[in-house]
Amino acid sequence: MKKHSLVFLVVFVILAVLHQDAWNWDSSQLVFGFMPVGLAYHAAYSVMAAIFWGIVIKVAWPDGLEEWAEGGEEN
Repeated sequence: MKKHSLVFLVVFVILAVLHQDAWNWDSSQLVFGFMPVGLAYHAAYSVMAAIFWGIVIKVAWPDGLEEWAEGGEEN
């Protein structure tokens, strides 16, 4: 297993745990005066998850996969 794969796995597990935000369920607090804190948390979580998966794709995507899938290069 490559070193960055282990880091990605650890971050993935942390994100999975953070997705279960039980601490916000009973909160009536508003963020920016109109948004419930649970919704704001999930909006921030979604942005963080999208950035994480973008980094994973950029770093860990196999080289030449598109060429192989289109039948251009034999490996």
